[in-house]
Amino acid sequence: MSLNKNLEDDSNQNHRVTWEGCSVLLDVNDGDRLVFARLTAASNLSMGNKKCSLQPLIGCPFGSLFQVENGQDGPYLSRILPTTTEGDNVQKKVYCQIEDESKDNRALVDNNTAQNLTGEDIDAMRRQGATGDEIVQALIANSATFEKKTSFSQEKYRLKKQKKYAPKVLLRRPFTRSICETYFKKYPARIGYLRVDTLSLLLSMGNVSPHSDVLVLDMVGGILTGAVAERLGGTGIVCNVYLGVTPYPIDIVRMFNFSSETCRRIVRCALTDLCSSHNGTLEQICQPEEVCNFESQSKEEKSPLCSISMDETVLSSENGMLDLVPEPSVSPATKACKNTKAGEKASQEAIKLWKENGFSSLIIAAPDVDAWSIVKELLPFLSFSAPFVIYHQYIQPLATCMRNLQLGKMAVGLQISEPWLREYQVLPSRTHPLMQMSAFGGYILSGTKICIDDQR
Repeated sequence: MSLNKNLEDDSNQNHRVTWEGCSVLLDVNDGDRLVFARLTAASNLSMGNKKCSLQPLIGCPFGSLFQVENGQDGPYLSRILPTTTEGDNVQKKVYCQIEDESKDNRALVDNNTAQNLTGEDIDAMRRQGATGDEIVQALIANSATFEKKTSFSQEKYRLKKQKKYAPKVLLRRPFTRSICETYFKKYPARIGYLRVDTLSLLLSMGNVSPHSDVLVLDMVGGILTGAVAERLGGTGIVCNVYLGVTPYPIDIVRMFNFSSETCRRIVRCALTDLCSSHNGTLEQICQPEEVCNFESQSKEEKSPLCSISMDETVLSSENGMLDLVPEPSVSPATKACKNTKAGEKASQEAIKLWKENGFSSLIIAAPDVDAWSIVKELLPFLSFSAPFVIYHQYIQPLATCMRNLQLGKMAVGLQISEPWLREYQVLPSRTHPLMQMSAFGGYILSGTKICIDDQR
């Protein structure tokens, strides 16, 4: 009865609107600060030396925009409703920018005397209940040089003051792209420096499609496991294999807001359990005489990647780290309503079925382990003509693995790819590539498993 009840709750849940207990991505001031948070009545968002309650965000659709306002009880988040006149105002600004191209800022001198409002005046306006937008307009009206600036400079000045006195918070949905971009921007080491375009290529080259059984070796915090499960869409199975006796952390999966049905399709399995009936075959397939032998790392070694938990709080983005809002204490009644935890141990029936039929694809993201030592252990569990994809931060381990696969005649269509990505700023009269971009996205080795004579 409880299983059917959970399935009904998941089907009735509107995933376009936030609910209590869901994970969200808060975008403060258009990417200046990115925060993962779990929405509860006691959750708070730190804004400088003050805190704003996240309770107003519960029940709002993803994509809603909020602004920090000053109230009698302190700052709070007020939702900004879109209006039909905003689009017209944007078009008018574009035309004004084209007309004001004759202006320049050569005659302006920055000597800190252009602003007539003082800090005491701004504090007095706040005590009188002035909103952030009113303070920004007052600063513009009391600036002696604002009208002399170009339209581009005026917009920069307005945005700078708005971020300080009227910060805005965008409520974003955590999914593969937003999660990967956030971690890559703030703390790339936690996801093995896996860029979003590289992750997309892993899913495409691995032929991840609905009703597939995908074997995943995820040592990048769980971003790969969550991306595969999201692509499967509640069908198929994601088997997260691990070396040794301790599973690798996949805490990032919790941020995807998966349903109970999807979480049940994310399982874990030790390599020793899969190898229990393949010992003889592994020695024949993975260690041919003409292939160079490489000593694999100890299976008892744990992943050096630290566990990424929603419960911990790390340094702010000013220090180059990712902001995480600590999860407050949850009552037992709320815990009982939580979805099924992802990453349960695979059943013996499923393991037996995988041994007989094999997996439909293999995706490996283990930057701290030798690629060949992993591939020669996991490749026998793939079905024939199934694709496999390996990500590594450096090319040499993949080149060595590719050479050994060629000598062993274990795969065809082998190729090493280097992803390339260029982002553009698209603004009126200012469209150009971004000034600062990531020039390196790692390397990908892909291929297709074939049947050799010893396996017939």
